[in-house]
Amino acid sequence: MSVSERQLAAFADQHAWQIPYDVSPRHLAGPGDARHVTHGLAAAGWSLTSDPLSAEILLHSPDHRYRLQFDPQSATFAWWRLRAEPAGTESGWYAEFGQLVPAEVLAHLTDALLASPSHLPDPWQTVTAAGWLRDPDGTAHSPDSMCTVELRPVSEFRERPSWRVEVRQPDHGSFPGPRIWHAFFDERAPAHLVGAFLAALADHRPLQRGMFDRTAHYSAVKESSALRAQQVVDAHTSRIKALGGQVRAARRNRPKATTPRARAGSTQPAARR
Repeated sequence: MSVSERQLAAFADQHAWQIPYDVSPRHLAGPGDARHVTHGLAAAGWSLTSDPLSAEILLHSPDHRYRLQFDPQSATFAWWRLRAEPAGTESGWYAEFGQLVPAEVLAHLTDALLASPSHLPDPWQTVTAAGWLRDPDGTAHSPDSMCTVELRPVSEFRERPSWRVEVRQPDHGSFPGPRIWHAFFDERAPAHLVGAFLAALADHRPLQRGMFDRTAHYSAVKESSALRAQQVVDAHTSRIKALGGQVRAARRNRPKATTPRARAGSTQPAARR
């Protein structure tokens, strides 16, 4: 599966007429366009295995190890579910993301999944360098205190720590405010993917939204962008084509399997019937 020119044109048609607005902080920017995620995976050869007429989107990686599900009818508030099956010595893992997670932030994670694992700084360094406040109890808070990153410790139920991100409305007295969206990485999720997600989430650069696009909270700052609508479309198209090129290059560079020649005089066993 790949992204067709028709699909890229549909993305352009929807965005080209919009006046871009810069929205920050990112955790309040709202969901944006899910095609930032799905187009990227399709360009990398992931296949659509769900019913095309269903609201659900189910994508599988070419090796069938990874599966991404987008289910806007989910009753658990986890609209995105990313699952990796065990492979050889590598463990399986699971991550989920709520309805209002910004698609661009999730796309940064899926782009990291497509690439070869690279060294990334400790996830805590990523958020603290962006001015988030880290507490001794294994949590960090965004400057507006609405987003919390928590590293849940090892317990009788978990062999290794797991990560959880929650965005909540401001506190109501001694009680936490209602949850806006969440993200969860189980204890076996690769650290470089957690780091990629948090790096994109804590990035100070605003995300672009249309004038009438939904944000996650009314306190999100929305300002006229210096970017033109066509620049937003071109950036998306360039990213998708670059991902496709990376995948094609990786396939070309993949060592070809060789079949050993049979020795002279050797006989092949008869096939069993």
